[in-house]
Amino acid sequence: MDRRRKFLFTGPTGVGKTTAIALISDDEPVATEMAASGELAATKTTTTTALDFGQVRLEDGEVIGLYGTPGQQRFDYMWTLLQERAMGLVILIDHSRPGSLTDLQRYLDGFGELIAQTGAVIGLTRADSEAGPAIDAYHECVAEYGYMLPVIECDIRRAEDVRLLMEAVISMAEPLADDQGALPEENES
Repeated sequence: MDRRRKFLFTGPTGVGKTTAIALISDDEPVATEMAASGELAATKTTTTTALDFGQVRLEDGEVIGLYGTPGQQRFDYMWTLLQERAMGLVILIDHSRPGSLTDLQRYLDGFGELIAQTGAVIGLTRADSEAGPAIDAYHECVAEYGYMLPVIECDIRRAEDVRLLMEAVISMAEPLADDQGALPEENES
């Protein structure tokens, strides 16, 4: 039986989930991109409608599944489906976007059960922008939910930054795997 860890990337539309997964995946990633419509079409040509999928093979042969959620509210039913058997979460937040703290709250609410069970890492993209709140505001937001999660500034176009996010979320998942013995099985459909 195939045993692997499954990790999710989530965040608003256009934050870089598809880019991050494609950047570090050892195989050609699978994406469910469709033409963007409405207001979104003004900022990007395509959007994820179901999921992104890639995988990373570690030196010991373990395979890590990388799943990206759709960012649009109308596809949030996929969040529930993708959370099943996930062992950790990377929440990407665009620091330069107005309402970035509201975005973070949306994902803390939407993935609360998964975060409580496995942990999460907050990846702040475009963190060099002065438009967003102080970095401490993200820590305070997370603390209001009763979590202590790392907030890491990153450039999602750099493989080493994406790997840093993955290393952080994997390190949070390792105690879970140790406590529960074997890793959960991943069903391939």
